[in-house]
Amino acid sequence: MSGPDFSLEHQAIADGHAPIAGVDEVGRGPLAGPVTAAAVILDPARIPAGLNDSKKLTARRREALFPEILAVAEVSIAHASVGEIDQINILRASHLAMVRAVSGLSRRPGLVLVDGNMVPDDLTLPARAVVRGDALSLSVAAASIVAKVTRDRIMRDLAQQFPGYGWETNAGYGSKTHIAALQNLGATPHHRRSFRPVHNILYQDKSVSP
Repeated sequence: MSGPDFSLEHQAIADGHAPIAGVDEVGRGPLAGPVTAAAVILDPARIPAGLNDSKKLTARRREALFPEILAVAEVSIAHASVGEIDQINILRASHLAMVRAVSGLSRRPGLVLVDGNMVPDDLTLPARAVVRGDALSLSVAAASIVAKVTRDRIMRDLAQQFPGYGWETNAGYGSKTHIAALQNLGATPHHRRSFRPVHNILYQDKSVSP
């Protein structure tokens, strides 16, 4: 199957919607860490070679593409914190991070291509949800790479401060190592207490009373 292309962007530009921004987020599933979003406006004449859905690229390839994207595109990165995730739920926090990323662009997009099947409610710009957008649109693919590399770096930094949970390799996802550490070491301030595995471990002692 072929990778993403610029056809959605070309059509939108032809319809008078330039510039086009792609936006994607990473980190909905992990038990720890923020959710991170990136918004990217690519220059049609300077698109880095090899852009693809970040999940289909090796970590080394993503790291190589990251500075290439930053060198030729307009990029904005934003987050929603663990506190916000626990307060408003992960879906709304993901949308909040996306809206923040789009708002941080230096130019106002004529159209935002949003990865997924929902446009965030608070995104006031013209927008279109694109299911599997990171596999279809080069702009969304670029955003997925930027968001993934940024969040992985955050989790590696946090792993230095909170060793034992394996965040440098599991990025906060609920791997066996992470779950075992959560049970043995307890939760950190960066754990999402609204997520069931964390909640259950934190409150298991209190839930056994008759």
